[in-house]
Amino acid sequence: MKGNFFVLFALLITITIAGCQETGSHLTNHVNPFLGTATLWEPEDLGYVRKIEERTWGAEVFPGSSLPNALVQLSPVTQYRSGAGYQYEDTVIYGFAHTNKGHWNLLHIPMLPVTGEVSPLDFKSEFSHNNESAHPGYYQVFLERYHINAELTSTLRCGYHKYTFPDTTDKKLLADMARSNNRVKDWEIKKVDENTFGGYQDADGKLHFYAVSNYEIANIEQVREEGNVVSVVNFRDSKKSEPLELKIGFSFVSMENAKMNLEQEMLNKSFSQVRGEADQKWEELLSQIKVTGGTEREKGLFYSTLYRSFLWPALRSDVNGDYMDETGELANGGFRYYTDPSFWDDYRNKLVLLAMLQPEVTTDVIKSITDKGEKRNGYMPTFFHGDHASVFVAGTFLRGIKDFDLERSYELLLKNATVPGRGGRPYLDEYMERGWIAEKDTVNVPTHDEYKAAVTKTVEYAYDDYATALLAKELGDEENFDLLMSRSSNYKNLFDPGTGFWRGRIDDGSWIKDFDPYYPYYAYMYREANAWQSLFFAPHDPEGMIALYSGREAVDAKLDSLFSEPWRGYEAHNMTGFIGNYCHGNQPNHSVPYTYYFIGKQEKAQFYLDSIMNHYYDMGADKLAYAGMDDAGEMSAWYVFNAIGLYTYSPADPEYIVTVPLFDKVEFTMGDGNRFTITKKGNGQKIRDINYGGRKIDGWFVSHDELKEGKELVITTESSTDKK
Repeated sequence: MKGNFFVLFALLITITIAGCQETGSHLTNHVNPFLGTATLWEPEDLGYVRKIEERTWGAEVFPGSSLPNALVQLSPVTQYRSGAGYQYEDTVIYGFAHTNKGHWNLLHIPMLPVTGEVSPLDFKSEFSHNNESAHPGYYQVFLERYHINAELTSTLRCGYHKYTFPDTTDKKLLADMARSNNRVKDWEIKKVDENTFGGYQDADGKLHFYAVSNYEIANIEQVREEGNVVSVVNFRDSKKSEPLELKIGFSFVSMENAKMNLEQEMLNKSFSQVRGEADQKWEELLSQIKVTGGTEREKGLFYSTLYRSFLWPALRSDVNGDYMDETGELANGGFRYYTDPSFWDDYRNKLVLLAMLQPEVTTDVIKSITDKGEKRNGYMPTFFHGDHASVFVAGTFLRGIKDFDLERSYELLLKNATVPGRGGRPYLDEYMERGWIAEKDTVNVPTHDEYKAAVTKTVEYAYDDYATALLAKELGDEENFDLLMSRSSNYKNLFDPGTGFWRGRIDDGSWIKDFDPYYPYYAYMYREANAWQSLFFAPHDPEGMIALYSGREAVDAKLDSLFSEPWRGYEAHNMTGFIGNYCHGNQPNHSVPYTYYFIGKQEKAQFYLDSIMNHYYDMGADKLAYAGMDDAGEMSAWYVFNAIGLYTYSPADPEYIVTVPLFDKVEFTMGDGNRFTITKKGNGQKIRDINYGGRKIDGWFVSHDELKEGKELVITTESSTDKK
């Protein structure tokens, strides 16, 4: 009988995996949710020989079920205190958690179906990738220890668990309430009625849940051993062959609201219905960009990165609009409340892609961060480094997305830019006083030590000033427009003409003497970069940036050296995927290749853009690793834009630099219904002509307003062998 059981389960899993492909020619079939879950290990991928035991950072993404920008991300946990809780090289599963970002946080309320006696010291289950599958809005895995087939799907605020147990086996559910990726401050789980249990977990937000089971609940017990505790839900008459199904509503407000969310989104639906609706929701989003031509691999990478671009920021309000605000009070502003974006990363491209395809989400994100700023301390929220909500708000408004109170947002951003204080820009006082931030005068700084990252802050604040100035102009604030525009040139103050690098100064204005442009720092002079990777950041003023050098030939030589000078073998967790000293595995130099455009060498830029797209998004032995951390979708959105022939070189400005697309034809439907087409003619890397709607485009940029006209953008290329 045991042999027959495994044969039946193998058949079941085959049918389940095949079911992922039953959506015909849907674009969701091009998506691989496992892309990015693997880690780089080999020297040829990393760019150096490993010496430390800790693994390098992967893309830190999850393979589980979610809808676009949802509250719930229902995904397996193979390792706590990892970026997204899942590493492809792992072989065990600890549970299925309900929130995820990929920043070593969240993983609320992990649950695992189990059988037999339970020990809080050992309940994980082995699994194999041969018996695991994923699709947008769906995840499946066979838990080998318990012989349970687990299937997961979700709505915006609810998770659906379906567990097929072996026949004649008592069904149990383990809730690991004391664990998440954050410190758990408090938790509760209790039986609500015969088929319902609920509670909360307070860890990076207090998440309440309300779970309805198709089996009656006998009791919920806490099992303790050596200071560890897990909760076990026991079910009545659970040896039936019918799978255990759990429909769980979630809310950051209350269990009552979690119940309300469940009743409105999922309670009366079957697993297959919820799964089908999730697939359809993703299909609608992916269908906003349809591509023709290219290889199957390129289509797979394109739609997988497009999918990955729309998982954060995450919803935090309920179906009735309730949310917990920054002060911990219940609020309802009449909009959907979202988490903060990862501004240091995704302001560069992902938030523009969000605005182009999902403008209603974008405006609600702006309303959310404005609400937080007003209630917290009067400053607009920042993230990690820089002040890039300014770029996000300016770029959104200037693209014609205006369904938010600009004056309220501007008031916060202006305070960020002009009033030093806790919650605003760090070291703003010295930036305002002298136009740059000083670094500590010291030597032999280890890579990981934390200082000011003064060079990076200075050049980024200059760009943030420019973005805020654009808003001042829109609102007629001439005084602050003039002030901020004058400060937007501050990026020049840390350029060292003697070395051709942006370089740190100490308090007396002299250059830092212990200067090695190859040595990487986490926060000394540069944020997560070396001097090479910190070149050429003035997206609002590329011509002024070029003019800092002795001539265009000097810029050309510097760029060539960036891509050819070999990485010196330094080992840093989040610096991987090199072309020379260019590092695609981290964000700081993602806009550098386009500098070639401004010295008349566009084809050189395209050479490197093509190389990056071809080599740095399905790396490693399993072809499932990115060059580095996705950072809430920035790395993915970089691929999306370049694959269709556009890039957000200066995201605050409503325009796009034109590149050579991977695909012969792109049909792009914006969130407001406007549709434009991009057509590639020729197979070269050099752009000979850019034409929009029958009109020749002068220069390299096409405006957002032009694209909204709904015409055809024709990019004509030539190769080095083409006759002119």
